[in-house]
Amino acid sequence: MMRTGRHVTMLTEGTYPHVHGGVSTWCDQLVKGMPEVDFHILSLTGSGREPVTWELPSNAYRHTSVPTWGPRPGRRNHGLYGAARRRFVDSYERFLLSFLDPEAHCDFGESLYDLAQLARQGRLSAALRTETALRSLMWIWTMPHLATAAARPTVHDALTATDLLEHALRPLGVRIPEDCVAHAVSSGLATLPALAAKKLDGVPFLLTEHGIYLRERYLGYRRDGQRWPVKAFMLGFYRELNSHGYKAADLITPCNQYNRRWEERGGADADKIRTVYNGVDPAAFPHAGPEPEIPTLSWCGRVDPIKDLETLLRAYASVRAEMPETRLRLFGPVPAGGEAYRTKLEKLAAELGVTDGVTFEGRISEVWRAYAAGHIVMLSSISEGFPFSIIEAMSCGRTTVSTDVGGVSEAVGDTGLVVPPREPEKMAAAVLTLLRDDERRLKLGELSRQRVIERFTLRRSVDNFRTIYQELAGRPEVYEPTVETVADWTAELRDPWYKAVATDGTDW
Repeated sequence: MMRTGRHVTMLTEGTYPHVHGGVSTWCDQLVKGMPEVDFHILSLTGSGREPVTWELPSNAYRHTSVPTWGPRPGRRNHGLYGAARRRFVDSYERFLLSFLDPEAHCDFGESLYDLAQLARQGRLSAALRTETALRSLMWIWTMPHLATAAARPTVHDALTATDLLEHALRPLGVRIPEDCVAHAVSSGLATLPALAAKKLDGVPFLLTEHGIYLRERYLGYRRDGQRWPVKAFMLGFYRELNSHGYKAADLITPCNQYNRRWEERGGADADKIRTVYNGVDPAAFPHAGPEPEIPTLSWCGRVDPIKDLETLLRAYASVRAEMPETRLRLFGPVPAGGEAYRTKLEKLAAELGVTDGVTFEGRISEVWRAYAAGHIVMLSSISEGFPFSIIEAMSCGRTTVSTDVGGVSEAVGDTGLVVPPREPEKMAAAVLTLLRDDERRLKLGELSRQRVIERFTLRRSVDNFRTIYQELAGRPEVYEPTVETVADWTAELRDPWYKAVATDGTDW
């Protein structure tokens, strides 16, 4: 199969082109930045009825939505019989043992690819929901030497786990063009079509991680209501899928060194990992100009528990106790289903007595104005990759106080203050240090903008991926990661290339 690197299938989960945010912005800029490359966008969604909220550029020639919670795909009433059923049961039991009983030494990947062939025939969903499959799960789950046996999993637990797994595996049946490079922009479920295409069709597979997918699954399941056996089942599946994706990918491009360390611990070959930092358009995030007259803290993102805005509110309350005139402005949308979290934050602000100083500003189209609204830009997340909000704020000449998660320290360097997550007292102390020292705060803002333009520009990031696509397609180009600087950092501001990929940012 002849490949040139000019045909890419981009696989997303819950982001581009349906949802606004940092990862979606990254996807859109990558596609726009390579007008000579044809992109097929394959997005994993919920029901499949989610609206497309991004205007796709002309080189995104096709968009395929893959609903993981819509009507069951394939042949509902076409069962497996005889040898076909025996092969399925054998593959399925080896698949279950691979993550429920690691001591059994069953190969997760081998059994996954057996299931992929059934999925491509439209027969996997029905097979997983048979009584035979349910009996296999109950037998394995209750083996005396497994920890799950002590939890006494019920038939209801097995039905719940089977339902979750069937929905999770639906992307296995999706075919992608054989002449492309498959680029999954997260680990986990988005890798399933790429894994099947690599094994069954020889399609090159590139994996990019922004956040740590597996870590975020663990954080998410802490809040879910299922019983422990179901949680252990799904987390075991995600753990093995994550590790297998790392091992199977031809190349892994984390957006920071922090992610690289996670990937190596997850089984990735260090020689296949090449760091590519996210980049911003310094013209779209110009210097923000004078600071507001009233001391102000600014935050920009989606209102979501992973952003840990409770810690930010508690830190703000401590700052207010020392500097009563300080304000906190929160910019960004409340995702569908997140209304209860917004209400929780409002109640916390009332309990802390700071409601009069906190404003929820909602979505803002010109994101740079959110950063300009504060003396300091805040980030309180408990999980991040290489956050756009930090490098965008730095591009605007604002210093930051942020939590030490993901690639935050790599982004900030010595141009802002980094504190441990979930420690509002230390966050408040950092804020007070900067608010009380105008000279230091302004100097750090200047250094922030210079650091972004030297190291984290959009053009550099896009050029790196162009080379990677060509390398995976078998061209002679090879990408070697470097942290470059430029002799004249102001020259980047005059580059006409940015006009083609102009954006107002993450469009929170």
